[in-house]
This record gives sequence, C-alpha cells and structure tokens, in this order.
Amino acid sequence: MIEQDVIIIGASASGLMCAIESGKRGRHVLVLDHARKPCGKILISGGGRCNFTNLDVSAENYLSHNPHFCKSALSRYTPWDIIALVEAHGISYHERSHGQLFCDDSARSIRDMLLAECQQAGVRLQMTTNIEHIEAIAHGFRIETNQGVYHCRSLAIASGGLSIPKLGATDFGYRLAQQFGLSVRPAVAGLVPFTWRHADKTRLAPLAGIAVDAVARTGQTSFRENVLFTHRGLSGPVILQLSSYWQPGEMVHIDLLPDVNLAMLLAERRQQASQQQLKTLLAQYLPKRLLAAIIAKACLEQTLASLSLKQCQEISEALHHWQVLPKSTEGFRKAEVTVGGVDTDALSSKTFECHDIKGLYFIGEVVDVTGWLGGYNFHWAWASGWCAGQYT
Repeated sequence: MIEQDVIIIGASASGLMCAIESGKRGRHVLVLDHARKPCGKILISGGGRCNFTNLDVSAENYLSHNPHFCKSALSRYTPWDIIALVEAHGISYHERSHGQLFCDDSARSIRDMLLAECQQAGVRLQMTTNIEHIEAIAHGFRIETNQGVYHCRSLAIASGGLSIPKLGATDFGYRLAQQFGLSVRPAVAGLVPFTWRHADKTRLAPLAGIAVDAVARTGQTSFRENVLFTHRGLSGPVILQLSSYWQPGEMVHIDLLPDVNLAMLLAERRQQASQQQLKTLLAQYLPKRLLAAIIAKACLEQTLASLSLKQCQEISEALHHWQVLPKSTEGFRKAEVTVGGVDTDALSSKTFECHDIKGLYFIGEVVDVTGWLGGYNFHWAWASGWCAGQYT
C-alpha cells in the first residue's frame, strides 16, 4: 500500500488548486484522474481562451440549495487572488463584457500555470487511473485503483459533474458521496441550449443564425443578453443563463425589444407616418425573418394607419412578451455545468470537509454550487480548491 498525506481525485481546476495549496503546506500530495491528460475542461473553455474569472463575483452569481454556503470561500479567495497568480506567470489577459476575464492567448497557459505550480509544490499527478473502491479505515482512507492501492489521511473529491461527457465526466463523485451517507441534490444540465417542440420546429428552425438582444425570463428570474436561434432551438448567453433556473414544462418569456416601448412607438408613427407599412417600421429593430415568424404576414403588410388599437396591442404583446415552451434542453452533452450535486448541508463552508467524516472533502462542480455564465464557475473552482487546500 502506497502512503500519501493527501489524495485528490480529479485533475480539474479545483483539484489542482487544492493540490497546490496543500503541497505548499509540506504535505505529500497525489492527484489521481482517469483521463489521459489533466485540465480537459480548461482547455476547451471560453472558445479555447479560458474565461478564468470575473471581476464582479458575489454569492448572487451562484445557485445552490443553500445560497449562503459559497460566501465564505468567495470572500477568502477573490478574483484579485487568481489575477495575481495569472500575472505572476506572465499570462496576458483581457476584459470582455460584464467583467469577464479571458486569456489573450490559449487556455493552455492556465493549464501550464497550474502544472508549474503543482511541480513547485511537489504535487504528483497520476493519469489514466481508474478508482475501483474507496473505504474509510483507521486514520484515513484506502483507495484501490487499476494502478495500485493507496492510503491517505485526507481525501478530496474534485471529480466534477456530468457536463460534457466526452471529456470523461461521470457520476463518480455523487456515488461516492452517497456511499458515505451524504445527500446529493438532483443533477441537471445547466448553461445549456433549449430545444424546440415539434410544433414549433418547422416555423422557427429556419431562423437559425439570427441573434438579437433580448430580456428572457422564466419564473421570477430574468437576464438580458443575446438570444441565438439555432436549427435545434434557442441558445446564446441569455438562454444559457436562464437554463440553469428553468424547470421542465415552464414557459420562457422573451422581450425582443427591451429598449423600445412598442405601443407608444406605434401610436406616434400612426400620426407621423401613417402610410408606412408595419413591416418597414419593425424592420428597423428586428430581422425580417424573425418578424415573419411571429407576426402574421397580412398584419405586417398593413399600413400603420390601417392598424386598429387592438392590433397595435397584440403586436406589442407579441414582441415584448413572446412566449416559448421548450421541449427540453440539449442535456449534459452540451451543458457547460451541472446544477445540483453534493448537498452543502453535509460540508463545512470554511474547509469543505464533511461534518461527519473526518478527512473527506468535496470541492468544485461536484458540490451543489453552480455559477452563472461568465467565469463564475472557474472562480468557484479556484475558491473552493484554495480553501480546502488550507486544511487537507
């Protein structure tokens, strides 16, 4: 049996951050992962540029059954901490909209930064290692793998969620949590496109490629960003954000003209340009193909003067309160994150150690904390990994 102080399962963003911090404390740290190479999700994130954090991180940017759980970690490891690490490695970056920070060059620079920090901290990585069995024993844990049997005093699970299975995502972390008696909140796909119902597909699929600025809402939650029409359904930043909150069977409400009071505009133009066709006016604000899919052709062909008050109200309602009932989402295949996971009630918000199982930690996406689109999930990985690394 090979002895280690700390074993971390998952060569992920949170796993490597935890390993680095634990290694800095003089611990003998081994990271195990079943993949061939580490940091798979980092390499494909942000279109290959890695949106590694956001300048405006707060608990309001996260979903969890316990919305207060993430506050401690976020206050102790801030965006400025990861920025300092990135700058120390000479990685150039830039800010995009809404405080999102991306690498100027490849996401590989973030992976290389983590691997360099691991090497400096004496952390050892072992890939292509399948976990066959884990059990708690006196003074730690016994881990059976296809590469041998290990013993450690501290065991951190950074195995991620179910999103992007082509990168090797599995339910390992959830099964392990349940093995040790921890509750797991249902895992569902988050930050994921919606798909059309059959009844809508014929009419709306031809709109593929259209993107418009809009406010989208489900329940009491709303966001404003671009909506992107695809052959299969709706995507774009605002839809991905909303998907993490959406429940099957819920209607999605979309304001396609968030900066225009269409009822007032129609009333004014009926006086000023009464012979102008409705389609000519609306084409100044929305693509013609989109208008034709939502408003009847006969109505679009009418002059403004010929529109009745009722018609004006119906047109305004159609564009300000367009309703779509998605069939479903694209699922974990296209999801960027997993909503749900190991119940935070079982964990310390300070150390990420299980309350009832000394030495067992859960960090990153496997935990029931899910960030918005825009670097928040990577920041959760850094923060939770860093905090756990102070105690493993």
